[in-house]
Amino acid sequence: MIKLKQAVIVEGKYDKIKLKSIIDAPIITTDGFGIFKNREKMALIKSLAQKRGIIIMTDSDSAGFMIRKKICGSVNSGRILNVYIPDIFGKERRKAHSSKEGKLGVEGVPKDVILTALKRAGVTSTESVKSGGEITKADLFELGLSGRPNSAQKRLALLKSLNLPENMTANSLLEVLNIFFTKEEFLSTQFSDEY
Repeated sequence: MIKLKQAVIVEGKYDKIKLKSIIDAPIITTDGFGIFKNREKMALIKSLAQKRGIIIMTDSDSAGFMIRKKICGSVNSGRILNVYIPDIFGKERRKAHSSKEGKLGVEGVPKDVILTALKRAGVTSTESVKSGGEITKADLFELGLSGRPNSAQKRLALLKSLNLPENMTANSLLEVLNIFFTKEEFLSTQFSDEY
């Protein structure tokens, strides 16, 4: 398993499952064309691009290229690495029929093909490991970001300071904070001092 600093953007949950067995990195799904309507997820992807960089790894069919183009066009600043899966014709095991274009998606290509595609795109692994543990629900409670009378207002202020959508739930916020920070980093930032 290789560790990556960047977050990886894929189309669907089966792509995510495949990559989780190969890489150690945050993996965000676009839910196919769902990304075209999901402002919260697009805001998350933009924030990830600025904070740690993103790797876009969509299928090699026309739908995958449309999704890739949408993300690249929406992320104004930050670091984007495009990883291209080669055209491999076939059918994924879980499907009864091959895709419209007859190409395997990320979920169907062999591990070595994914590793080669990452290498060709200039993606390098890092050996740094998150230290200090993960931010927990108890941490959010202690900081007053959940379970308290003013929690919603405090979460809103934090979301604004991180350039994230205001309607994000405490659970979504927890997931994003663990992508952006280690527990130690978050607790030592001005964000936690304000709450």
